[in-house]
Amino acid sequence: VQLQAFGGGLVQAGGSLRLSCAASGSTLMINVMGWYRQAPGKQRELVAIIPSNGRTTYSDSAKGRFTISRDGAKNTVDLQMNSLKPEDTAVYYCYVVNLGSAYWGQGTQVTVSS
Repeated sequence: VQLQAFGGGLVQAGGSLRLSCAASGSTLMINVMGWYRQAPGKQRELVAIIPSNGRTTYSDSAKGRFTISRDGAKNTVDLQMNSLKPEDTAVYYCYVVNLGSAYWGQGTQVTVSS
């Protein structure tokens, strides 16, 4: 499974960004898609995940500001991030569970300036 993420960048506090990730491969039966992030000096942490049943899970910091969505037919997952804060600055990683195995994208940098 290959994951390609798009959409990171630099934004001012209060602004919005949309991250997208596309999964490709010969055998795709994706159970879970989602996003994690890792800030400098911190551990990688969950941002949001969406399993095939559509029941989303968000971190406390993402609730009310971020929205995750997926397109099962296209094997894509998006993360709409609104009301961004400087503490959202991190490398964001696309995450997929396919046939019981986890896969990570290459990471995309999100920087929120104050």
